[in-house]
Amino acid sequence: MRIEAFVKFVTERHMIAVNRAKGLPKPWTTDVILQSYRFCNVYRELDTVTEWVRQNWSTEYRASPDVWFAMVVARLVNQPSTLNRLQPVPWVPREFIRVLNAQASLGVVVFNSAYIVSTNGRAMPKPQYLADHVLSPMWERRESLRPVQADTLGSYHARLMEMQGMGSFMAAQVVADLKNTNGNVLRSAADWWEWASPGPGSLRGMSRVYGQEPSKTGHRLVKWLQDVNTLRDAVNETFTMLGWKKLCAQDVQNCLCEFDKYERVRLGEGRPKSKYPGAA
Repeated sequence: MRIEAFVKFVTERHMIAVNRAKGLPKPWTTDVILQSYRFCNVYRELDTVTEWVRQNWSTEYRASPDVWFAMVVARLVNQPSTLNRLQPVPWVPREFIRVLNAQASLGVVVFNSAYIVSTNGRAMPKPQYLADHVLSPMWERRESLRPVQADTLGSYHARLMEMQGMGSFMAAQVVADLKNTNGNVLRSAADWWEWASPGPGSLRGMSRVYGQEPSKTGHRLVKWLQDVNTLRDAVNETFTMLGWKKLCAQDVQNCLCEFDKYERVRLGEGRPKSKYPGAA
């Protein structure tokens, strides 16, 4: 097992953020791989798009019973320059399509490439597909899709996944946004710290921690969650000693994806697409 290696990676990655925030000069780490390539923040809440969503839509729509719908729109588009021109609630599909098409006509980036959103094989423009086949059906079912006090993160994730366009990954992003939105019932979910949903990257990362060959298949969910929380506890022991706030299981799930990227470079299996701004 390579639990210590994982903890070291997560700690060093966050130390970069700490050193950068202090205004220290580059490089912010002695780790050559972390100096050279971009890796996501260990706290999801520090990511650029998440900060925009939290400062804007989470604040503006938090009193709405359909703030969940705003988070769905936010993650399907995931591009602040586009989101800044949208009003997700109440839902007006023709306006959504108009804004996205207008952005495209200007030659600017409409969707953030960090999340893969497709038309699921339908030969039609993505804005039209999202409006007609994903968002409008969800809006029509909005009363049954609103989080309620009895929900856990896991139960709400399962409910979102009943809808077209809401695969496990995308639904988990919406859950993460809602559980960090002030006033939302998911902020007090019983499994706030312990729940996460596995994806291919985190399964590969977990396999690397436990010394197995990287694979898109992995532990069954119950075992995977146990292992995620074992890693969470290991990281949080170190973070507590350093005076840093604790990670939740969803943070650790993201870190496993990044650890897989790190290990690919270390082992000569490939390189991330993006250079880190701290690189020389």
